[in-house]
Amino acid sequence: MIEYNNTTVERSRIPLTKQDFVSDQMVKWCPGCGDHAILSAVSNVFPKIGYKKENFMFVSGIGCSSRIPYYLNTYGFHGIHGRAAAISTGIKITNPHLSVWMATGDGDSMAIGGNHFIHIIRRNMDINIILFNNQIYGLTKGQYSPTTNMGQITKTSPQGTIEHPFNCGELVLGAQGTFFARGVDTNPKMMTEIMFEAARHDGTSIVEILQNCIIYNDKVHALITAKETKDNYQLHLKNGEPMKFGANMEKGIRLNKRRLEVVEIGKNDITENDLLVHDQYAGDPGIHLMIAKMAPPVYPVALGVIRSAMYPTYDDLVEEQIKQAKENSKIKCVNDVMAASGVFEIK
Repeated sequence: MIEYNNTTVERSRIPLTKQDFVSDQMVKWCPGCGDHAILSAVSNVFPKIGYKKENFMFVSGIGCSSRIPYYLNTYGFHGIHGRAAAISTGIKITNPHLSVWMATGDGDSMAIGGNHFIHIIRRNMDINIILFNNQIYGLTKGQYSPTTNMGQITKTSPQGTIEHPFNCGELVLGAQGTFFARGVDTNPKMMTEIMFEAARHDGTSIVEILQNCIIYNDKVHALITAKETKDNYQLHLKNGEPMKFGANMEKGIRLNKRRLEVVEIGKNDITENDLLVHDQYAGDPGIHLMIAKMAPPVYPVALGVIRSAMYPTYDDLVEEQIKQAKENSKIKCVNDVMAASGVFEIK
């Protein structure tokens, strides 16, 4: 048994494999879509987590990402636009023995579902959320989303969008998030690793995946993922290690007064000792927020677990309140209700 909040999620008594979590449904994402890699990573991580199949619950809203419950051989719930967080909350509270996962997109959670999204984070429900971020509405054919780059021409912004985009990490940490990680769809191994860390976290975990929509926003993350440029724009975070990147790990991030700065090791007397050491468990989210906001062309994008802080969870506290109410109440059964003072019979 693995401890999961104040309750437990039962482990499988037999070893499970990736194939155990593959459903019999035809996968209907476009060929070349990054969603295929995300699905593969989920199918890889579930056997590693080790719970019984029937103790996984996958919830989704609306969008290409939200088809994922059909493609996993677990319990699933395909909700409505933006409401997956509310559904997941209800499921987790009523059955804390389930490992609840939620698939969503940048439009599903940060537009119509924005209110539900920030409050499930603020409450710190013990739910694992995978957010597919392709910076576009794909299923509805190419409208700009809350993460679309300013000035980008889309179906609904023919002269270029004039809205400032959300940074997912900034939004999560601003909503008092306790766990935030980021991966790219071109690195299934990293996605599997950070999803496993998300499963271990007691509280709301947000895993943002920079995902490519090959039809309506192709190569949106190319600067970060392309073979020619990725070394200069990917910072792979490791807890307790200095922040280094580059083809030969010759670059790094240091804290210069109140801002982060890209430096080159060996130049201007810069050594590895000058670099910022990553502490994903820090209680104060200040540095985590600065790391989450880093973006090209000035900075690399931080990948891996950015924040993993421990705070009480909403579902733990609900369970504790229920327990206390039961212990302190004079009413233990229906007979006690019928015999209580103030109950009378109408003839």
